[in-house]
Amino acid sequence: MTTTTSHTPEHVPEPGGPADGAAAARPVRLIHTESTTEIPVHLLFRDDPGPAAVRLRPAVVTRRPGAGRRDGPGAGAGAAREWRPAVPRIDPDLVERPARVLPGAAGLLAGACGAAGCLATSWWAGVLPPAASEALGLVARTGTGGPGPAQWAAYAAAGALGLFGFGGLARGRTGRAWVLGLFGRYRGTVRRTGLLWVNPLLLRRRVDVRLRHWRGEPMQAADRGGVALRVAVLVVWRVRDTARATLAVEDHEAYLRACVEAALLRVPMAAPGAGRETTEAAQDALTRLVAADTAPVGVEVFAVRPVRVEYAPEVAAAMHRRRIAALDAQHRASVLGSVVDSVEDTVTRLTTRGLVELDDYERKVLVKDLTVAFCAGRAEPGP
Repeated sequence: MTTTTSHTPEHVPEPGGPADGAAAARPVRLIHTESTTEIPVHLLFRDDPGPAAVRLRPAVVTRRPGAGRRDGPGAGAGAAREWRPAVPRIDPDLVERPARVLPGAAGLLAGACGAAGCLATSWWAGVLPPAASEALGLVARTGTGGPGPAQWAAYAAAGALGLFGFGGLARGRTGRAWVLGLFGRYRGTVRRTGLLWVNPLLLRRRVDVRLRHWRGEPMQAADRGGVALRVAVLVVWRVRDTARATLAVEDHEAYLRACVEAALLRVPMAAPGAGRETTEAAQDALTRLVAADTAPVGVEVFAVRPVRVEYAPEVAAAMHRRRIAALDAQHRASVLGSVVDSVEDTVTRLTTRGLVELDDYERKVLVKDLTVAFCAGRAEPGP
């Protein structure tokens, strides 16, 4: 049952009052509000001190307008929080693709044709030495007056053919690749081996695509308790996408080192002397984190293994001091215990055998003197 206070006039007729309609005066309200307040009656009039059950109205929580909403595809109940990638997105068009190259025989043939064209033009212009003409079985030409415009044009064409033929020859090696570019634009990657012919106008960048390992210097890390550590790791990796590793980042090796250093600061490492399971869990977490950071730039990480874990110099110094203090306290406790046992044994023997009769004061003085003597004797270094 509840009592309701509502907007009522200050003077209302009470039931059972005088028949003449005289209104009984009610006390004036001290609090004037426009809302209705419900007060449980058992809180106003109750005899038992025990708590009583009160029915509560269900609370309605309203959402602020515009909160947790996201426009565009994928908006829904689970899209209240916008996801941001940890690594910036790379140009999707920058993907490794094979470049167009020719066998080395084509370059040799073009170069030989250019050299033969130069010889033929020299004979045509009459500037070929007689000894060379005789060696080639040609009739020496004289009185031509030197090379003319046609001969110079033939020289230019044959020379360009020879330069392009011999200048484009390259040797592909196993585990090495070339990233080709022309005027700042990616033109493909060469992974073939042997003698090849590559357009000499293209800029070549050599990339090592073999499986590689890198062992860095001790870097900063921390364990689960926040204790500073120094960790040296062994990273096994290789370049998977030569285009991204060369063009998407300035130096992929420096980027890999930075990713490893950042991962060591984010992943709690196992303290020195930890179990195998803890060490393997930290290793797996490091490998996953570094692989996720380096995958967009074309670097594939296989393992990140901590090979040496040690405490930071300041932490190691503090632990050394604490260990020395504990050993010193233990040594002092053992020395004091042996001195007390020796004094007790000496006093007990003297009094038991009746050699001396001591009262309380004399016993205290004797115990004091014996304690000082035993401690001084133990403190003196041996011969």
